[in-house]
Amino acid sequence: MSRNGERVEHRPVLLREALEFLGVEREPEGVYVDATVGGGGHALAIAERLGGKGRLIGLDVDPKALRRAAERLKPYIEGGQVALVRASYAELERVLDEQGVEAVDGVLFDLGLSSLQLADPERGFSFQLEDAPLDMRFDPDAPITARDLVNALPPRELERILREYGEERWAGRIARALVEARKRRPIETVGQLVRVVLEAIPKPAQRAYLEGRPGAIHPATRTFQALRIAVNRELEALQEGLEAAFRRLKPGGRLVVISFHSLEDRIVKRFMRERARGCVCPPELPRCQCGRVPEAEILGEATPSPEEVAENPRARSARLRALRKLEGGR
Repeated sequence: MSRNGERVEHRPVLLREALEFLGVEREPEGVYVDATVGGGGHALAIAERLGGKGRLIGLDVDPKALRRAAERLKPYIEGGQVALVRASYAELERVLDEQGVEAVDGVLFDLGLSSLQLADPERGFSFQLEDAPLDMRFDPDAPITARDLVNALPPRELERILREYGEERWAGRIARALVEARKRRPIETVGQLVRVVLEAIPKPAQRAYLEGRPGAIHPATRTFQALRIAVNRELEALQEGLEAAFRRLKPGGRLVVISFHSLEDRIVKRFMRERARGCVCPPELPRCQCGRVPEAEILGEATPSPEEVAENPRARSARLRALRKLEGGR
């Protein structure tokens, strides 16, 4: 796919670190899940390391992503080692049941948008494609679009979404501006939404971006993030997906998650810490009364190297977290 006549390349983020924590080379005959196949970069690297009896099950709700991944993984699909399924990671257990798999050796989540999705003019994920429709669905068959939200939600609900999912300081002003703008005509394109946001935010708040300061983000970034998360129920689906993945891990199995913003990372961090937590009795008790034991061991975390960020700026906000399920983990 191209953007402005340039070839858009998909580069898997934190690939080396993800493979190391996932442990495919240690257990090449195992069963693995790529819960977010996307462009197929991580999936291909996993497939290349599988042994003769190893299996990979890849999930994605985006049919375009699955078609691209199928092209890259064709030899492994034909060889029976890889199966791609159109499904959300919240449906992981159903997919495993249909595949005849009881438990798996590892699950990888690579959250967020791919470069290919951002560059797709039909999806409306990028504020740089002004004529793109306000869609923002990962699954094109999902019932709600970003256009529906900005044109129908009451101002208080819009403000809540922008504040909670975008951590937008100017959520109230932007919500009120959206309501006023849609009275004049429906907000249907990326460009319309961007203009409303820019008019709502005080000019001093835009100064860092306008002056091109390092690390400054486009003033509409948080609004786009918030709407995308709301449209796709990303945070709810992530919680459901993590719980399903952990239930289906074998003892010793590994869960690896790459997130790209603080809301996702908080959910992942809290989930892993809770599974790794032992006794919760008050410290003044002489011995444990709760009987709680850790269900998992946190293996570590990773962020991109300066070299990876230089080669792939999209990687700069990525953070990887990994855990290993212990005997007795539920």
